[in-house]
Amino acid sequence: FWLKRKEIVPVTCPIRGLPTAMPLSYIKEAIRDHTAQTPGSVDPKVVATVTAMMAEIEKNREEACLKYCRELDKWEGPAVVSKEEIERKCAMVSDQTKRDIQFAVKQVRAFAEKQMASIQGFSADIGEGVTAGQKILPMTTAGCYVPGGRYSHIASAVMSVTTARVAGVKNVIVASPPKNAKDGVHEAIVYAANLAGADTILTLGGVQAIAALRFGLFSGFPADILVGPGNAFVATAKKLSYGACAIDMFAGPTEIAVIADKTADAEVVAVDIVSQAEHGPTSPCWLITLDEKLGRDVAARIQPLIDDLPEPNRSVADEAWRNYGEIILASTREEAVAKSDAYAPEHLEVQCEDLQWWLENLQSYGSLFLGEEVCVTHGDKASGPNHTLPTMGAAKYVGGLSIHKYLKIVTFQSCTKEASARMGAASARISRAEGMEGHARAADVRIKKYGVPASKL
Repeated sequence: FWLKRKEIVPVTCPIRGLPTAMPLSYIKEAIRDHTAQTPGSVDPKVVATVTAMMAEIEKNREEACLKYCRELDKWEGPAVVSKEEIERKCAMVSDQTKRDIQFAVKQVRAFAEKQMASIQGFSADIGEGVTAGQKILPMTTAGCYVPGGRYSHIASAVMSVTTARVAGVKNVIVASPPKNAKDGVHEAIVYAANLAGADTILTLGGVQAIAALRFGLFSGFPADILVGPGNAFVATAKKLSYGACAIDMFAGPTEIAVIADKTADAEVVAVDIVSQAEHGPTSPCWLITLDEKLGRDVAARIQPLIDDLPEPNRSVADEAWRNYGEIILASTREEAVAKSDAYAPEHLEVQCEDLQWWLENLQSYGSLFLGEEVCVTHGDKASGPNHTLPTMGAAKYVGGLSIHKYLKIVTFQSCTKEASARMGAASARISRAEGMEGHARAADVRIKKYGVPASKL
């Protein structure tokens, strides 16, 4: 357990900005390599199963969907949750849970509205007689998947539906699996989705849910984008749908990294790590510390915290920590930043002095939690920023679900006749240099029509 190994990690030199090699030590090293999978990697057997199911559902539509519901979820009821059923289920939710969901919706909506306000269309004279601009347009239909298996992901309904509504999406369709063979979708998920503004709620899980959202089954509105977390089959169905529609991202096991210095509270750090390990047996949990004493203290606390969890959380967290848990000792802040950016964690907590420095220097993460006062649980449930985030290193090149995912930025342009001829001359010459004579002639016809003197071209 107390294995210590030196690893050479590239760190950007703070003076020259050039990469240099510096060693890192491991107080605990993962048994399994979390980089063995990438955001696009999928089990071939899962791909084959999902491909066949999607093809059958595309052909036989609602009938095939309902067949898979009966076979896989033992659900014999209707796919669409009726207005009366929504009212009945909402009445089942406790007042406290309703207040908590209302709080989460309020926070997520407020953050999404701030994001929306930060994006603007414009129209401007960009010179040479050309007017150009951009418009911000919402997608027409969003398909939101809300998991309901081992855990009922109430917050996923809040995050996906609320954000879509703020973006101006016209049709928001939610699909969530039945919690058992007779009760349908979890009542708190129904309450959250309805409060957030879902137009339709479907009692569908897994591949059949993604297929129904993609093809517009039971609603008549095929999805322009599919969003929401799910298991390997859900993720694969979304991956196979990409191109026919957009998706939020290729999702993998949830991740947490904590950067902590000597000022951190070892108990708080350990609890935060364990809180994310319960997500699944392949969830990586990393502590990057600048203080060896803290690292060893955290390591000693984690197993008792895991053992204190109820089942099945205990076994899941134990496997995740044993196989994918790491405690890394860095000698400088720059080393810690380099290691964190190399992992590009989904969730990154910083429990250190000088939080502004870390905010300015960290580059690759899904969402950043600055200071002991805020933790991943807050972000997962109610703080405001979205909890659907990139995993498996994807944070190096993409952000999480946000208002932007539901929007299209489209451009437009117009120009004067003289500008058309002037641009036409340059465009025609470039086209002929490329060997594209047809393109050149489309420019030539305007030069001829508008009769601009050659001296002005």
